[in-house]
Amino acid sequence: MKEEPGRARKTPGSAPTPADAAGDAARRAAWAQRLRNALLSLCSAVLGLLVWIVLAHSGIQGFPGPASVFSRGWQMLRDGVLLDDLGASLRRVLTGYVIGTALAVPVGFAMGWYPVVRRLIEPWLQFFRMVPPLAVIPLAIVLMGIGETPKIFVIFLAAFLSCVVSTFQGVVSVDPTLVSAARVLGAKDGRVFLGVVVPASSPFILVGMRIGLGAAWATVVAAELIAAQSGLGFRMQQAQLYYDLPTMFVQLIAIGTVGLAMDRLLLFAEHRLTGWQERR
Repeated sequence: MKEEPGRARKTPGSAPTPADAAGDAARRAAWAQRLRNALLSLCSAVLGLLVWIVLAHSGIQGFPGPASVFSRGWQMLRDGVLLDDLGASLRRVLTGYVIGTALAVPVGFAMGWYPVVRRLIEPWLQFFRMVPPLAVIPLAIVLMGIGETPKIFVIFLAAFLSCVVSTFQGVVSVDPTLVSAARVLGAKDGRVFLGVVVPASSPFILVGMRIGLGAAWATVVAAELIAAQSGLGFRMQQAQLYYDLPTMFVQLIAIGTVGLAMDRLLLFAEHRLTGWQERR
């Protein structure tokens, strides 16, 4: 086999090269960082549990402890009530969130790339951003009824408004030097947009998607508190009538756990898609 020019052949038992040593050191440092992060997360969870136990024994009337909450959660899980409520809320969140983000990304790109579109849409966008989605719930119920449509609509609105602003900001924040350099090299507008603007604005888009996810969960709970026959918010409202604090805690933990898992998935996608970006 012909040896490549300028490349030394590595024989078994030979001493590691400086590049190999640097690679091994980087891998060890990465594993050490992951281990530190895992230990910090574990310490945070233990500290939160201890604070919860202290609050439960501090004399606050009716404040449930971890044992009673986990017992109620296991009972609701065994009866199927928790899974049914979680499925109903998750279906609403995913439907409204996917529609909202799918529409927000192209609208944000159009606003950032075309000044005419920006002038036409931005005033209305800022106007509706000042109106909380929760304030739209009564109007949506009156106009659309008490079915699934108004709940999905307000979730869509919350996700759309969060993501479209972030996408728009990402496009207008692209370094003009990169755009000018691409055009000097002969790239047309479409090539510049796909090759420069979209990659450079992707971190903003993913941050907007994470913010929109939190807004979607907050909105679905509020919508289910007002008009629903199933869902985590509906179950919390029913528990409030009977002062059933363990059930309310179970719903809160379920919302936080599922929301955190979805956020971690988006964060993983962000790291995979924007690995070129420098991070602290």
